[in-house]
Formats: sequence, structure tokens, C-alpha cells
Amino acid sequence: MNKILILFVASLALFSCKRSSKADIILPRSTGNTNEILVVMKSADWHGKPGDEIRTVFGEHQVGLPQPETLLSVNQIDHSGFSKFIKNNKAILLFQKADSTGISIERDKDARPQIVIKATYGDELDLTNLIKTRGKEIIQLFKDEDIKFTQSIFRKERIDASKFKTVENLGIDIIIPERYKLVQDTLNNFLWMRHHLMSGIARGDGSNNLLIYSLPLGDETKVADNITSVRDSIGEIFIPGSREGMYMITEQAYTPFTYETTLDGKKAYETRGKWEVKNDFMAGPFLNYTIVDKKNNRLVVFEGFTYAPSVNKRDFLFELEAIAKSLKIK
Repeated sequence: MNKILILFVASLALFSCKRSSKADIILPRSTGNTNEILVVMKSADWHGKPGDEIRTVFGEHQVGLPQPETLLSVNQIDHSGFSKFIKNNKAILLFQKADSTGISIERDKDARPQIVIKATYGDELDLTNLIKTRGKEIIQLFKDEDIKFTQSIFRKERIDASKFKTVENLGIDIIIPERYKLVQDTLNNFLWMRHHLMSGIARGDGSNNLLIYSLPLGDETKVADNITSVRDSIGEIFIPGSREGMYMITEQAYTPFTYETTLDGKKAYETRGKWEVKNDFMAGPFLNYTIVDKKNNRLVVFEGFTYAPSVNKRDFLFELEAIAKSLKIK
């Protein structure tokens, strides 16, 4: 009887082991900052042509920022040093020699959340060409993962945005973290919220701001061309300066960059540029998403702008991008 019981328990344990999955494994929390990746590559390649290609592709500057800042911050380590806690980095680009050239993705391999992009190649020429041809795709994969990661954090500390008249009237849902405080919410469907920066040189004076409003659709072919004039008129009405005659406008010495994109599955335009206060010295970067909502014959606009003198602003604007991309039209 005892033997039968032992065999039954052993079989049950074996069955349980087979049923266990990676999701059941408790992984450590990943390390590393947003917009930062770890490149695992042979030091000889890093100091040669492949490394030069990485610095060229990954060193591209984010448009619309007052000071030059790269799309991603890149750190490199040789395979010999890639072990233990270093494998817990949340964003890893791992280069390995193989019979074929390409990229593959693995998530939550050694930590959570984590994305590991494995890039395989045959020789140095293959490696250099891989970076040149698929570098932008790799960058976007890392950026998209950071957006999801940032939104997951904001989701835990989100405010009830439905209490704002503009959000309710526009019939939208959006994840806004509680650090943002109300500045203005009008019956004209205009919402302005602000987060006072609490660290760094910009502490006290610095702020991250988000605006949400809507406009009639009009001629769809002219939407992109009118983004600058629309935001200037909004600035004149709603974003005043410290004295009369001062208000936020698009910086006249810098032409914004506008790209067609999608947001909430709808056609949209992403515009990045610099703002300034007319007749004053305040300025900074902005990010504008103008969504074509054909169903309701309107444009829904999300804009984020940052005022953070004397500090880098890439990550502040990225936070606003993550909020914008959480917007859903009901």
C-alpha cells in the first residue's frame, strides 16, 4: 500500500512539473532606465565598423529637442562580461554569430519586464549590413516596449479622467498619472494638466504639460498643413504668458516635423517641434498628435509640452508620448 502511495505522489509531482510554465517562474525585476539599451557585442566589433554603424544608426538625434539628444542611450558589454545580474537589464540587444542573418525577440527571459532582441550574423559584413538595414526597426521595437512599460506604471497610479468635462464631452479614455494636476477644463472642450517637476535642475520652475481638445474635421487634405496655425491660435486663447500680449506659439525660427502615423487605429499626424512664449524668453519642445476621427467628423488633438531649462528633455517628452498613445476614442 505504501509503495502504491509513493508511486502516486511521485506521478503527481512529475505531472505538475510538466504542467508548469515559464509564467509560473518568479523572475527578478529588470534593471535599466527608459530609452536605454544594453548592447552585447564583441569588443573588437564594437571598436570596429559594426560599432561605428551602431553609433551612426542609434546615435540619431530625436527631432524637436532644443539640445541634441539621441533616440536611445546605448551601453556596450562584451559577451565575457554578460552574466549574473547584468542579464537582468530590461532592454538587451544581443549579437551572436550563426549560420543565418536576422533578428528574433524574446521577452522576460531573465527578468520582468524585459525584451531581448537577438541579432544573428555570419561575418563582419553581415553584421554591419544587419545594423544598417534593420537598425531603425530594432530601435522602434525597443521604443514600443518602453511605451508599454511606462503605460503599465501609469495605469497603477492613474486618475479618474472621466471626471473632467473635456474627457467626458469628447467621449475618450486616457491614462493620466495622478502626478498631473488640473490647470483648466472648459466647456469649450479644452483640458490642460500640469506636472511640476520635482527633481534635477528644473525642479520648481520646470513642468510637463498636456492639452486635449477637438476641432471640426473640415478639409482632410489640409489637416497636416494647418497643425501649426491651429496650435498657435489655441496658445493665444488658452496658454497665456506672464504679461498681456504674451502667449505660447510655435517657435518661428524652427520648422516642426510632421509625420503621418496611427493612434487608436485611426489616421493621425505626429508633430514635433519647439514652442516659445511670444515676447518672452520661455521655450521648450512639444509633441502633438492630431487624430482624424471621421466617425464624429472631428479632429481630436493631444499635445504635450515641456518646460525644463538647463536639463535634457527627451525622457520628459517620452512620458507625454506614452500618455498620448494610451488615448482611446469610445
